[in-house]
Amino acid sequence: MEEFVGNGSLRELLPKLLQDGWDDVPALKIMNSEDMDELGMSRQHKDALEIRSYLHDRSLLQYGDKLEATEKCLPELLSLSTADLSSQLEMKRGHIARFLDRTSACATDPLPVSHSLLTRRQNTMASINNSIYRKEPSSLKSRKLQSTSRTLGSSRSLYNLPLEQSMASFKIKVGHVFKGIVAAMPADPTACGCVQPPPIVENVAPYSTIENISVQKLTPEYKTGMEHLVKTKTPPMKASELWREKPAILLCIRRPGCIMCRAEAHQLYSKKPIFDALGVQLYVVLHEHIETEVKDFWPRYWGGVVLFDRGKEFFKALGGGKLLKDKFITGFLFNPRAIANYKRAKTIAVDQNFKGEGEIKGGLFIVGRGKSGIAYQFIERNFGDWAPLDEVIEICTRIQNEHHSQLESTKSFHAE
Repeated sequence: MEEFVGNGSLRELLPKLLQDGWDDVPALKIMNSEDMDELGMSRQHKDALEIRSYLHDRSLLQYGDKLEATEKCLPELLSLSTADLSSQLEMKRGHIARFLDRTSACATDPLPVSHSLLTRRQNTMASINNSIYRKEPSSLKSRKLQSTSRTLGSSRSLYNLPLEQSMASFKIKVGHVFKGIVAAMPADPTACGCVQPPPIVENVAPYSTIENISVQKLTPEYKTGMEHLVKTKTPPMKASELWREKPAILLCIRRPGCIMCRAEAHQLYSKKPIFDALGVQLYVVLHEHIETEVKDFWPRYWGGVVLFDRGKEFFKALGGGKLLKDKFITGFLFNPRAIANYKRAKTIAVDQNFKGEGEIKGGLFIVGRGKSGIAYQFIERNFGDWAPLDEVIEICTRIQNEHHSQLESTKSFHAE
């Protein structure tokens, strides 16, 4: 905490932050505008928090005081030239490249270039002309979000935005099926070629394999002032109820105590304001319920709803009907990609433990509203692989764009 706040404007708030339970870096980084207002944070404080969160993701906190002293907000700092960053802020050339790289967090131990996403476009049932996934996912562009009811890129800071809590439910045309995308990071033979990488499925899971899965809510969505304890248990429910009204992202993690799982969950949930504006819900799915682990995980690393999938059905769907598993020695110790993922997670400064089953691999689903289908499926091929945030946001943006297009078509039809 001391290193994170530095000697800037946040230091004067440190006693109050600690008093109110904002006592670690992951918690600070998921603070929303409501939390900030309750703490009486000024615009200077908010800008400082945004700058330091950005630097922390890239292990560049040593520049926090200098950047904050410029009295510029993060977008203004990112618009500075390489020459200005070097001369005015004395930033090293390699650090400048890391600072200006907006495509990935935790850039201290970047994954090799060969880690470019392998994407396969599946599900021929969907018409290419009508599909909202006619091309490969690409890095997020600010113009992609202009169809939301508020333009995210127009504000000085994400924290300025009066973000939407919900969007109008959209009516998918009868028979419309999203063109699903299966994605996974590459995997190479390990242990000098003696151990081959585990195979992965090439087809998106059929919607029928997930719609009737029984899940149980272990935690609610965290709200300011809520106790950091899970006291109530809800009865099991059908998974399709989760996305009946709005699209949903389901992050399936191996263990809530795993440092890579915690880091991934934290990174995804830190972008909740964007997903709120896109009308997309966020869920974490566990295949094992250890109550103490859930309490350590929520809301410190994940402030959203946590689900328990007792039958491990979501995890089986990721593997084409069977669980994707790997051993610690072959899947981690002898796997350079998994070790790189571990180093990346360590830059976020989260704690870890080794409780629970950790060999079942996870992934991520983006499911459209109603019976629309699975729009995106990411598979954790190597321990610690994350679905790229820019791609996740890209897919959600396309769903939102399709929603607006359909609303416009409906209005035009009724107008005639």
